[in-house]
Amino acid sequence: MKQKRVLTIQDYSCLGRCSLTEYLPVVSSCGIECVGIPTAVLSNHTAGFRSWTYADLTEYLLPTIDHWEDYNHFFDAISSGYLGTDQVDIVSQIFRRLKTEKTILLVDPAFADSGKLYPGFTKEHIDKMRTLLSLADVTLPNLTEACLLTDTPYREDFSLPEIDRMMEKLSSFGPKEVVISGLSLSKGKVGCRILDSRTKTFSTYQTKSYPGQYHGTGDLFASSFLSARILGLGLSSSVEVAHDFVHRSIKETIEEGKPELYYGVEFEKALPYLVRKIKNQLSKG
Repeated sequence: MKQKRVLTIQDYSCLGRCSLTEYLPVVSSCGIECVGIPTAVLSNHTAGFRSWTYADLTEYLLPTIDHWEDYNHFFDAISSGYLGTDQVDIVSQIFRRLKTEKTILLVDPAFADSGKLYPGFTKEHIDKMRTLLSLADVTLPNLTEACLLTDTPYREDFSLPEIDRMMEKLSSFGPKEVVISGLSLSKGKVGCRILDSRTKTFSTYQTKSYPGQYHGTGDLFASSFLSARILGLGLSSSVEVAHDFVHRSIKETIEEGKPELYYGVEFEKALPYLVRKIKNQLSKG
């Protein structure tokens, strides 16, 4: 079987596990070629560290695509992660230029958490993200992002019917597959709510939760989900793989007993588990 190829567009933080520093090894470990276009290079990520420096690579994005036009390239999937507001329209252009009938377009909104926008973002960013979603096949917002994108006042105690209405509105923007992650649907558990709008099917997947905040887990979820998806697993199975991989990564980190969680979870130790999990799911047919 011809090797699969994924393109992901997001920042590269030199220190601290997130974005491209997670996407590249996770996707590659699954036997998939991972092509990355960095939107910026940071000395370290911006959560937990006191300061950072960065190089904005916005002007680099479209020239990169221009130089690929003479090559016979094909991407099985293209994903976007954390983007600056001025970069969203450019990524929309890249999606349109590189998408084929067989390409999966995945948008991880990556602009908010814990009920509020990340620093530097405004309503303009939310509006532009809705436009990007109109091109997407799949979107993976957390609860805060889902609320902001659907103009729903944020709280943590939504009922399933309320969450499902948000998911239907998100799907109306464009994506046929919607997954809201990081939901506390049962005491002591964390999980995802899943919508396949083609079959109008809702489902839930959850596992034991761990106290605390773990930086970079959204990128781990997105990269492992996309890997499972393009290797042939269905929507729900891909969510299960990604959720269990993140759960295993957090477990490995806690067992190591390291308090400096802003460096990110020790997902590297869980990569063999991810590969086995995907193979086992594929073998089930």
